[in-house]
Amino acid sequence: MRRDALRDGLDDDGRRALRSAVRMEWATIAFLAVAIPVVGVVTGSSQAMRAAWVEDMLSLAPPLAFLVAVRVMARAANPRYPYGYFRSVGVAHLVAGVALFAMGSFLLVDSALTLVRGERPPIGSVEVFGQSVWLGWFMMAVMAATIPLPIWFGRVKMRLARQLHNKVLYADADMNKADWMTAVGSIVGVGGIGLGIWWADAAAAIFISGSILWDGVKNTKGAITDLMDTRATTFDDAKPHPDIDRIHDHLSSLRWVDEVRTRTRDQGQFFHVEAFVRPRRGRMPRLAEIEQAQAECRALDWKMHDVVIVPVREFPETASARSGES
Repeated sequence: MRRDALRDGLDDDGRRALRSAVRMEWATIAFLAVAIPVVGVVTGSSQAMRAAWVEDMLSLAPPLAFLVAVRVMARAANPRYPYGYFRSVGVAHLVAGVALFAMGSFLLVDSALTLVRGERPPIGSVEVFGQSVWLGWFMMAVMAATIPLPIWFGRVKMRLARQLHNKVLYADADMNKADWMTAVGSIVGVGGIGLGIWWADAAAAIFISGSILWDGVKNTKGAITDLMDTRATTFDDAKPHPDIDRIHDHLSSLRWVDEVRTRTRDQGQFFHVEAFVRPRRGRMPRLAEIEQAQAECRALDWKMHDVVIVPVREFPETASARSGES
């Protein structure tokens, strides 16, 4: 079992991007290891601060899932797992999504009940150098300090997720965006309490928990569809992946090919492509021509980890034409 099996499928830029992503995830964990206890200390009775604190803890799930998936994916295929361990990315994506969904649902209900009951969270004062200081100032200061790094983390991870076609990394980048928005929301909620707007804290908590819940819904849905072998899409699930059309275009350009259909599954960072080709009349390809076509398809993009070309008379009903074609 070779530990470099994953990296063997990447080009030089991909290897560098993967190393950068691993470093970025460890940096995120280090940041959260500091932020979580600090936010927990100043949370007090604020509903918004408690929601922000829980979201910080949930933010550990995507980077941990990514690091575990990278380790598992590096295992070579074997008779029991003939397609390799690439699906570990999808499993990690699902675990992170379900965790976000479950906690977001709980916080949303809890925050809504707090608002309906009209609870007014007290925020006391602390003694600092002989002076009484409102604890809300410390809450807002701590949350303001947690804003810059998540913004930077999110931008870098989004770029790396696009380059690596890694949906767990994309989910983490999306979570980083939610982190700094959550921090802003909690500042607004605590500030509202200071101004006498008692419902601002619960309203901010509802906003934060709604953001967590929405992240959970998006990521759970994306993970489930990938694990069910939906047609391969871009890293953000926005559209069919352009590599599918590149396969179509290349195979269609071969002299012995009349028409092409494909089935492409996203195995988590890498693709498995089944290309069904109808040969031109009287032009049945030789084995060497098929093998050459396979090698050329894999050379189009490092994500084309496994390409199978099957000459057929009739196409399977589930095979797809080029985007925009019927």
